[in-house]
Amino acid sequence: MREQSRPRLRSLSAAAAVAVAALTAGALAPPVASAAPARPDTVQRGVEALVRDDGLPAALASVKDRTGRTRTYTAGVGDLATGTKVPGEGQVRIGSNTKTFTAVVALQLVGEGRIGLDEPVETYLPGLVRGEGIDGRGITVRQLLQHTSGLPEYEGDISEADIRNRYFEPRDLLDVAFQHKADFAPGAKFGYSSTNYVLVGLIIQKVTGRPLAEEIGRRILQPLGLRHTSFPATGDRSIREPHPKGYTRGSAGEPPRDITELDPSAAWAAGQMISTNADLNRFFTELLAGRLLPAAQLAQMRTTVPIGDSGAGYGLGIISRPLSCGGVYWGHGGDIPGFETRGGVTEDGRAANITVTSIPVDGATTRHLESVVDTALCR
Repeated sequence: MREQSRPRLRSLSAAAAVAVAALTAGALAPPVASAAPARPDTVQRGVEALVRDDGLPAALASVKDRTGRTRTYTAGVGDLATGTKVPGEGQVRIGSNTKTFTAVVALQLVGEGRIGLDEPVETYLPGLVRGEGIDGRGITVRQLLQHTSGLPEYEGDISEADIRNRYFEPRDLLDVAFQHKADFAPGAKFGYSSTNYVLVGLIIQKVTGRPLAEEIGRRILQPLGLRHTSFPATGDRSIREPHPKGYTRGSAGEPPRDITELDPSAAWAAGQMISTNADLNRFFTELLAGRLLPAAQLAQMRTTVPIGDSGAGYGLGIISRPLSCGGVYWGHGGDIPGFETRGGVTEDGRAANITVTSIPVDGATTRHLESVVDTALCR
């Protein structure tokens, strides 16, 4: 359900043979030799390696260059039981990419003067944030958005059976989290916890008086025309549009099990949404171009703290990662049972998002996935 901040993120371009004949001085010129078939491009080879070498059921990618030209790539199969092809623009569960959508709504409300970044959580949710070393009077909205609150994570206490079948209210998730003591004092350091975004979602609902899903819809999805992106309604365990199936396995040696249908309420504001790679590329492109936030709030969003010694930085619901070709790209990424996504956009408008249909069981595979993103943005 969460973005992993530490190691743990097709169209085949073949050249057709060309035969050219030219009439010269009334005689037929010798034919030009046929061109050798071109090798698949580096992104295609990358997604194929994720399936072939890393054992993932499928990989699908959408890559946009700085001119706006988009290519779609697939590898593997969309259904292990039937061998169905992977839909190139299939819908997937996007996990913690949802955090960026939630953060955008919160920052829009900051720009409207309805939320203060440096206001304590207590201002909006009085008495709710309490526990051993936990006090909402000493935690700010900024610290929630940037994962510097020290609040404990709830995800490790929720079983796969619960994720499949149980509906969670947001406050149920907080009850699970607050059974644990604080990880560290507010503001002391970075520590990723989806609990932060459950609270941000509740603050949004408190100040707007409307459901979080509705606010995301009217403030982001509708203005950008993200027709294939949704925040599933209560009780909706399905993926509505064409999609590859998602799989889970307990260890590298276990066979994959279909977990496409689940109740995403265990992720809520931190990871409940469904989208496509192309829609995610458009969302992050428009966000970085300043079409969703005023300049002041976008600057706050892009002000980062280090994520360990990874070279990456966490802003307010967005991550910057270094590129091998220089500079950085901005995005998030996400894990939820059945799917892992990685991707982002560059300052000059390149975009790439790649999804695999099972959360890797080791950090090496996620690093391979992130390497394919780097290849797509640097080629």
